[in-house]
Amino acid sequence: MVAKIFIDGEVGTTGLQIRARLAGREDLRLVSLSDVDRKSPDARRAVLNDVDVAILCLPNEAAYDAVAMIDNPDTRVIDASSAHRVADGWVYGFPEFERQQRDKIATAKRVTNPGCYALSSVAILHPLIKEKVIPTNWPVTINAISGYSGGGRQMINSFEDVTSPDHTDAAFFAYGLTLQHKHLPEINTWSGLDHPALFVPSVGRYRQGMIVQVPLQLWALPGQPSPADVHKVLTEYYANCTYVTVAALADTATMGTLDPEVLNGSNELRLHVFANAENGQAVVAGVLDNLGKGASGQAVQNLNIMLGIAEGSGLESNDVLPV
Repeated sequence: MVAKIFIDGEVGTTGLQIRARLAGREDLRLVSLSDVDRKSPDARRAVLNDVDVAILCLPNEAAYDAVAMIDNPDTRVIDASSAHRVADGWVYGFPEFERQQRDKIATAKRVTNPGCYALSSVAILHPLIKEKVIPTNWPVTINAISGYSGGGRQMINSFEDVTSPDHTDAAFFAYGLTLQHKHLPEINTWSGLDHPALFVPSVGRYRQGMIVQVPLQLWALPGQPSPADVHKVLTEYYANCTYVTVAALADTATMGTLDPEVLNGSNELRLHVFANAENGQAVVAGVLDNLGKGASGQAVQNLNIMLGIAEGSGLESNDVLPV
C-alpha cells in the first residue's frame, strides 16, 4: 500500500529537506496544498485527517493547533517542532535511544522528532548516566556550535541577505545567554539529569553542520573513569547502530581539528572521545548535520520505521540537500 504523507510546513527549512529526501519514492504519495489553501484552516484540517502520516514542520503554537485539528484516529503524526518533546503520550523519536525505542516508534500514533542540539546531548549523556559513569546530579556543561540554518529562515536571511533588517556580518556569535534554551527540558528529561545542564549554544558563518561537546573532568567523577571507560560505554551502547557511530579512540587521538560540516547531507551522528589521560580530562563530542540527523533525516528515519519500510530509504545520499 502506498502511504499518503502530508508535510505541514513544507516550505520551511526542515520541510523542504524532508520533501527533497522523499521525492521520487514510489512507496509514498506526498500530498500538498496550494499557497492559498495552506492558509485555510479548513483545507489543512481536511488533509490532516485524510493522510496516513502528517509531518509537522511548524512553530510550536501552530503545531499545537495542527494536532488539535486531527480527529481521525488513523492519522499518525511526526512533530518536528519542540512542542511535544517532553509531552505525555508522545514517543521520543530517537530510535537509538534505547533498545526498545524503535519498537515504540513503529507502533506510535504520535512521535516527537528530537531537537538537533538535544539529540547529540542526549546521545552522549544518556548512556553515561545509565551506566553510572556520570551521576544524575552532576553539574553538566554542554558547548555547541551550529550552522546558521539551525535558526530557520529568519537566521538564514540574516546571514545571506544583505537587505534583511537582521543582517549580520558576524563570523560567529554565542546566544541563549539567559541559559533558558528551548532544548533544555528535552535534554534534562531524556538524558536523566536531575538539574538543568549549563548549555551554551553558538552559531558560525556556515550553512549547516553541528558540533556538540560535553567536557568531563574525569578525576572528579565517582570512580575516576578513564577515557577508555567512557569510550567503551558509548561504543557498546551504540554497537550495530547505523546512524549513531563512535569513532575509534586511536583515530580520534590523531585528529588536530574537528569539522562541523563533515557529515553534511548524511543522517549520521558520530561521537568522538577526545582525552588527556594524564590530566584526567575528556571531551565527548558529537558531529552531525543539524538538518540531517538533527531534523529532516531523523524525521524520514522515523517515518520509515512507522510505516515498516526499510529504515535507510531516502537516507542514502551524502549530497548536501537544498534548503
